Amino acid sequence: MNEIIDTPTVFPELARAAWRKSTRSQTSNCVEVAPMPATVALRDSKDRGGPVLLFARGEWRNFLAATKEGQLDRV
Repeated sequence: MNEIIDTPTVFPELARAAWRKSTRSQTSNCVEVAPMPATVALRDSKDRGGPVLLFARGEWRNFLAATKEGQLDRV
């Protein structure tokens, strides 16, 4: 079962993370990325206190490759 956690409490390094907005973001659909020592964090820039996706480095590379190849595009 999935569980909602208090991200800043469980991952306090996220409070100090250097977030940057994606260069491909548009006005209404923006994401921010924060590279960290062991992971890469991704969040919605409109909901900075909301959920954060955490990717291991290898998973992040796979996610980017799939995105660039259009594997995650909506049909």
